[in-house]
Formats: sequence, C-alpha cells, structure tokens
Amino acid sequence: MKFQPDQLAGTNAVTRIEPGRLWVGTQPWTTSVLVPWQGDVHEWAAGSAAELTEAHFARIVALAPAVVIFGSGARIRFPAPALIRPLIEARIGVETMDTGAAARTYNVLAAEGRTVVGAFILEGSTASL
Repeated sequence: MKFQPDQLAGTNAVTRIEPGRLWVGTQPWTTSVLVPWQGDVHEWAAGSAAELTEAHFARIVALAPAVVIFGSGARIRFPAPALIRPLIEARIGVETMDTGAAARTYNVLAAEGRTVVGAFILEGSTASL
C-alpha cells in the first residue's frame, strides 16, 4: 500500500536522464542545470566538475534550499571546500554523487516536500553563468 504520492503538486521532478540530456518534467535539458524543488529551472554554466568556481555555487544560495544534491557528472568528483564556501556560510548542506544517483536522490527529497536544489552537471555542455 502506497501512502505517499510519487510527486507533490507544484514540485519539479527529474523524469529521465541519459548521457548529455536530462528531463525536468517534459522539458529536456542539454546543459548543466539547477533544479529547485519548486519554480523555474536554470541553466548552470558548468561543462564539467573541473570548470566549477565559487560563483557557480553562490548562485544556489539565492534559491534558499536546505540541501543541495550535486551531481558531478558520470563519476563522483567532490568540489573543493573553497568552492562550496557560499553554501557553507549560508548553512546549506551539500551531498555529492554521480549525476544519475543525484537525480534519483533529488526526486525522493522533492517528493517528500524538502527544500532541495539539484545541481546537475551534464558533461560537455555549455551555458552562460
């Protein structure tokens, strides 16, 4: 017996992921992307974990999540503590995993009504900061 809906009304959900492409609802994305639990999805200018700067993570603070699920690409690549300083200073938790696992974890937390942001790297993508 199921007690909880698969998705809460008004929340974003990652519905599909494949190399170089991620769907939020019915919208495909081919760039790295920030997915808040509610509201607009945003391009995120990071073609790989190696390209990340502190400014990339500073953008997330404005979304006011309790936790960020960081999908670092096909493999787990932990960001340097200096890069996530804006999140640490704002007392926002960060969990790092490969992008597939991060998308699944994001969906579980969003479905529970958590204030979560998925920061997903789609390797090889290009977008403006």
